[in-house]
Amino acid sequence: MARPKCCRRVAEQPACKIFKPIGVPVTMLEEIILAMDEFEAIRLADFEGLYHERAAERMNVSRQTFGRIVEAARSKVARMLIEGLALRIEGGEVEMAEKRIFLCEKCRHTWDVPYGTGRPGECPACGSTRISRGGEQRGSGRRYGSCRGKGCRRT
Repeated sequence: MARPKCCRRVAEQPACKIFKPIGVPVTMLEEIILAMDEFEAIRLADFEGLYHERAAERMNVSRQTFGRIVEAARSKVARMLIEGLALRIEGGEVEMAEKRIFLCEKCRHTWDVPYGTGRPGECPACGSTRISRGGEQRGSGRRYGSCRGKGCRRT
């Protein structure tokens, strides 16, 4: 009997949930489902360029598990591109990462940053380096899936 899956930590929801070839209605296309943890693995490894060990820490999984997740995700994305399929991002056993809030002392802009990503060097609005921590969102890590953790549910 296989071990139950643990929640994988995901920093944020994707900006778009469906990708498809232009000019073809999504109803006429076969869909591939990319789970939220697979999306996060591609984001960490390919977009942020993190080594597997560091990316695995951010997702709260082992390096070997991260390798399997990113391999499956890349395979799905490649199939979607080559065969002209629709890609839908949804589901999986995930926990939304908690965030830290920062405040710019110059322009009063506030923004949040996931835990484990380091302190920002400057304000994204005005570029000032006069930034401080704002109110915290500790304990707001939402879980999705069936991992038996506090507040877990499937997306």
